[in-house]
Amino acid sequence: MLLSSVRTAIFCGCRNAGKGFQPSSRSPQLRQWLVKRGQSTITVEAGASPAPAAVTVPSAATNRILGRWLLGCSGLVVGAVVLGGVTRLTESGLSMVDWHLVREMKPPQTQAEWEAEFAKYQQFPEFKIMNHDMTLPEFKFIFYMEWGHRMWGRLVGLAYVLPTIYFWRKGYFTRSMKGKVLGLCGFVFFQGLLGWYMVKSGLEEKPESHDIPRVSQYRLSAHLGSALLLYCASLWTGLTLLRPAHKLAETKSLMQLRRFAKGTGGLVFLTALSGAFVAGLDAGLVYNSFPKMGERWVPDDLLAFSPALKNFFENPTTVQFDHRILAMSSLTAITGLYLFSRRMVLPRRAKMAISLLAAMAYAQVALGISTLLLYVPTPLAATHQSGSVALLSLAIWVLAELRKMPK
Repeated sequence: MLLSSVRTAIFCGCRNAGKGFQPSSRSPQLRQWLVKRGQSTITVEAGASPAPAAVTVPSAATNRILGRWLLGCSGLVVGAVVLGGVTRLTESGLSMVDWHLVREMKPPQTQAEWEAEFAKYQQFPEFKIMNHDMTLPEFKFIFYMEWGHRMWGRLVGLAYVLPTIYFWRKGYFTRSMKGKVLGLCGFVFFQGLLGWYMVKSGLEEKPESHDIPRVSQYRLSAHLGSALLLYCASLWTGLTLLRPAHKLAETKSLMQLRRFAKGTGGLVFLTALSGAFVAGLDAGLVYNSFPKMGERWVPDDLLAFSPALKNFFENPTTVQFDHRILAMSSLTAITGLYLFSRRMVLPRRAKMAISLLAAMAYAQVALGISTLLLYVPTPLAATHQSGSVALLSLAIWVLAELRKMPK
């Protein structure tokens, strides 16, 4: 009897071993132990052969990094605009008669190199007509002004391009953001080429002209306008990445305020661009009185050129008159925007932006009038040009605060 029982037990055990080990539903503790054992085995194997690192996904943290980067780039663009204005006011822009991307990054070092550079400058109209009695130390001053402006432009380019490559490889950009940063980088290169195209216009011989050598006001306006567009695009993108849109009720008054703010921003941009024509023609040196131009509200030589359209771009009197009209129109529009916004319930940041815009508008008009009455002193004129960028910045901030929530 005992031998039969042992034989039966051995036979059943061998049969189960041949089928393989299969945990039954009647042993839950055993199943849990196997699951834990399997998870620990997978963990050990993963640790032995690590998988490649995952690509960073754009997030709120990466957006903050990108926003601060773009705000920094926009600040560098402001520096380039201001330095370019001072370079023009000191009549230094035509001192470097060559353009080389890398070679000119090192200024002349020895006396012989300086004399060679000065000799090249002497072959062009500005020296022959205006600066024929200029000394080498005086040339060094205007050379360094233009050299500093060009080197600052290269710094701006590096500030856009190098971080773009780094952030792209890190995976910080969304698909739409990739298009934006590529556009910004392309615009920086275009801006540099446009700057040299502008300088070339002042180096050309013009036997038919008896005016002092200067760059084309058309090219100067294009150069400044493209810089302002680059600045506005960088500032807007940076602000929208850093500042989430307010949850505002889409009322009729808000939509009117938003349209009003867009129109006002466009008017501020147009006024700043008209200032480039004033600078290019030295139109600030005619009719240095305010509010009248001389003894009249409308000067006699307003339409002296033929055809009439030519006056708006080449007649210094008309160019100054237009700039005055645009400036006062901008002031009126900003004042109206401020008064209209006071009747509405807006977030604190939006109210602050509109209030600062209104205050800056009055300060900018005061700077412009002072610059005119004092016959365009360089420090005051440079401050007035910087004020136009500050006013444009505040207009962009207002638009960013009033923008719609993304769907």
